[in-house]
Amino acid sequence: MDKKIYPVILSGGAGSRLWPTSRRMRPKQFLPLYSDQPMLIDTVERVLGKEFAKPTIVCSEDHRFLVAQSLQEAKLDYRAILLEPVGRDTAAAISVASLHIHQEDPEAIIFVLPSDHIIENQNAFSRAIEGAALVAQEGYLTTFGIVANSPETAFGYIKTDGKTHISTGCLVDKFVEKPDAQTAKAYIDSGEFYWNSGMFMFKAETFLLEMVEHAEDIILPAKIAVAGLQKDLDFQRLSIRDFEAIPKHPIDKALMEKTSKAAMVPLDAGWSDIGSWTGLWEASAKDKNGNALRGKPILEDVKDSIVHTTDESITAVMGLNDVIVVNDTDALLVASMDYAQNVKDLVSTLNRKGHNSAELHATVYRPWGNYRNIGTGDKFLAKIITVYAGCSLSLQYHNKRAEHWVVVQGQALVTRGDDVFELNANESTYIAIGQHHRLENKTEHPLIMVEVQTGDFLEEDDIVRLDDVYGRDESK
Repeated sequence: MDKKIYPVILSGGAGSRLWPTSRRMRPKQFLPLYSDQPMLIDTVERVLGKEFAKPTIVCSEDHRFLVAQSLQEAKLDYRAILLEPVGRDTAAAISVASLHIHQEDPEAIIFVLPSDHIIENQNAFSRAIEGAALVAQEGYLTTFGIVANSPETAFGYIKTDGKTHISTGCLVDKFVEKPDAQTAKAYIDSGEFYWNSGMFMFKAETFLLEMVEHAEDIILPAKIAVAGLQKDLDFQRLSIRDFEAIPKHPIDKALMEKTSKAAMVPLDAGWSDIGSWTGLWEASAKDKNGNALRGKPILEDVKDSIVHTTDESITAVMGLNDVIVVNDTDALLVASMDYAQNVKDLVSTLNRKGHNSAELHATVYRPWGNYRNIGTGDKFLAKIITVYAGCSLSLQYHNKRAEHWVVVQGQALVTRGDDVFELNANESTYIAIGQHHRLENKTEHPLIMVEVQTGDFLEEDDIVRLDDVYGRDESK
């Protein structure tokens, strides 16, 4: 290969089947569910090397600082971070990324991969990429078909035509939606079907021409959206008006089921999409009783289960088999393994009932650091606030609450009205209702403080920002 492969990493999912660990504002791709680092970083590290260009990340505006922070902490560079103002599914995301790359390199080969998959065998994965690149060079839209070993009903399937081979791949006969158990078994028994991985490789030019032919209603507004891209700090922002005009469709439906240029390369590399707690259990290392564990749970006579707990929680499980137990400090899930796919419905129920635990963890992450609620009562709320080195909150005020700040660790630079002063450990200050204020950490070490809010209304949307280096709306 004499051409660079441009990775496009899709990071727009919510991972609701992995609640309560994965939630909308910090979904599974930003969590160390399988290794000791976020799944996004595992994904980026799979596409490093001289054959690859720097990755292009497509993500939600809500997750932009999580993406940037994850990459920064891992010391990984990137080509661009494209921000989706609303979710429009994979056809829109892949289209805008391909157009953006095509402007830079009309001969580019693009490799699209989700940010939240597991690949256990990197060597086998690399060989499949090499094969897919050859197929893409011949002008095909190449997908990666997972060599299926069981009749899974949670995956889509790919059927090859069984006879037409191109380089290391073969033509696709059809794509099939998630089947029922009996149909899935028939697929596996036939030996003609593969799991649909959701990964693709193609020449940018081929993809764009095929989109014009088969999905013009998507590619034309995508061109308008890319033409209107605005730089925002380290991000490329798509306008909500332009991006919302793109129809919402998955790439399989929009293009791959229609094109005559769909090809497939088999992939047998220990792949998993971690689509549920049972998926994570299957992919994880287990103890002698078949349990997949994270944290330090206390178990007695427990088998074939997954138990995840945080350092702050004591979780004891006794006399149970085939269960999911997830203790995430502020939320506890206990379910039979058979109900793993129903967790998404539980999250929908939480949303309907207005529980913010469907979206937010006990620890809420912001571009400047994070905060965790530690106590609440009538007209008061207590938080632990961590401000990263060199970061600052916005200059702001509140109409309905006052704040009391106590520094626990580090040094704070405080703006309070017209006064600017330092606070060190064991020192405190008071911010009155309506008083302009800002909290900054000018040091090279984290700042940790306790904040006690008092007032009649203690929600996050009682924030009026006067100046913010991150360009955020109120409450974000």
